[in-house]
Amino acid sequence: MEVILLERVEKLGQMGEVVRVKDGYARNFLLPRKKALRATAANKAVYEKQKSQLEAQNLAKKGEAEKVAAKMVGLSVALLRQAGDSGQLFGSVSARDIAEAVTAAGFTIGRQQIALVNPIKTIGVYGVMAALHPEVTVEVKVNVARSEAEAEKQVAAETLLDEGVELEDGEEADAEEGEEEEQA
Repeated sequence: MEVILLERVEKLGQMGEVVRVKDGYARNFLLPRKKALRATAANKAVYEKQKSQLEAQNLAKKGEAEKVAAKMVGLSVALLRQAGDSGQLFGSVSARDIAEAVTAAGFTIGRQQIALVNPIKTIGVYGVMAALHPEVTVEVKVNVARSEAEAEKQVAAETLLDEGVELEDGEEADAEEGEEEEQA
């Protein structure tokens, strides 16, 4: 089935493109969510009339999403879960859990906006992408721990690791500069 995209759809196309998709994908996902129209002559004419309005709405939504993304940069949420001695969770952390934690942190987000390929099943700090708009994504740090104290330790350990990597890079850069001066 051929459809006209009303917004950017990842791995499919940009707004206004006519693309060929499987019938079920169009009927069950694109059409009910108003992401596309069937590519008939009448719908093409309707799209051409509404094109500028749709593009303006898309830009407004994108602008709002960028503002929210700027506020969300560096957002970290802690999820407390029971786990065994090896760090294996009794259960898992899903996109719904992450969305609820982000909403509790003050940002309204749905579970469909969380890009989590597999559920989180071990303790640790994970970077998870949140799609606020088809063209705007932001990374949210998810800290899965047994207790508040453990969550703080994990954040501190990650911070030390990040600083350690920067120091090593800086030392290497200084060494290279010294070599260049010796060769001159």
